[in-house]
Amino acid sequence: MPEVIPRSGIAVRPAPEPAPVPHRGPASARTTTGASRLGQVQALQSRIRSMQKRGLGERLLPTMPGLGALLPGGGLRCGAVYSVESSHTLLLAMLAGASAAGSWCGVVGVPDLGLECASEFGIATDRLVLVPRPGEKWLTVTAALTDVLPLVVTRVPTKVLPADAARLAARLRQRGSTLIALGEWPGSEARLSLGENNWSGLGLGHGHLTAREVVITVSGGSLGRPAQGLLRLDAHGARVDPPDVESALRRLEQLPAQSTA
Repeated sequence: MPEVIPRSGIAVRPAPEPAPVPHRGPASARTTTGASRLGQVQALQSRIRSMQKRGLGERLLPTMPGLGALLPGGGLRCGAVYSVESSHTLLLAMLAGASAAGSWCGVVGVPDLGLECASEFGIATDRLVLVPRPGEKWLTVTAALTDVLPLVVTRVPTKVLPADAARLAARLRQRGSTLIALGEWPGSEARLSLGENNWSGLGLGHGHLTAREVVITVSGGSLGRPAQGLLRLDAHGARVDPPDVESALRRLEQLPAQSTA
């Protein structure tokens, strides 16, 4: 048996005893409840997802003033899909910022889109590709346009299969294009819709319409709760202001209830 040679200068000390676990009082004495903790966690997760998107260098398309503040990540994300209700006003509002900044846009399956109205939103019609009646090939046409255009709108005539949505999503990420679907779309980044609205400018049987104000709601995606703002259309153009529902509804209450059309 080999001889064990002691090593000088090395002291062996017993391991420290574990620190005692602090005593927890009854549940009624805790400062925060499970529900409040869950709300804090969800709010933190939403902030982290938003910060991660900015930190990873994902590109955003320009949007009209105020609209980007309502969207997850602060704007229209390249490579993502957004679902909107069948509203031409909302469609044009989504296209306006990117088109005015110089981007080419495509619109599939919307034959009644008014070009004059699009121009009033600031959309450059000379950089607008229209495929008004794609028929049964609407998904194929949409996919082809996303290969060459940064922003494409398509009307969804039928239910989109999850497999088709997944294939197009991979294509969008590869090309860096953004899709706006008029209708339901599986796995969309966010859903946008219009709510209460009012017109101003008419008096008692006379005058001219001068402005329209309508509540816009953005839900889904990484948003903890729906975001709402006031979409205003007047002679100065279109904008979303302010980005919260309380101020928006307060302004709507101040308008004369002349029309809700």
